[in-house]
Amino acid sequence: MKAKEIRKMSREDREKKLKELRFEIVKSKAGNAKKSGKAKEIKKIIARILTENK
Repeated sequence: MKAKEIRKMSREDREKKLKELRFEIVKSKAGNAKKSGKAKEIKKIIARILTENK
C-alpha cells in the first residue's frame, strides 16, 4: 500500500485498516518463518498509516 492510497482514505478507514494489519501481523508471526518478509512489509504499512494519522 502506497502513501498516496493511504492519504485518499478517510481517517475511519485508516483506523480500520490499522486494526486489520495488526491482526495480520500477529497471524504471520505465529506462522512460518518463511513469511518474515511479509511481516516486515506489514510493519512498514502500519508505520505509514500512523504517520499519516498524526
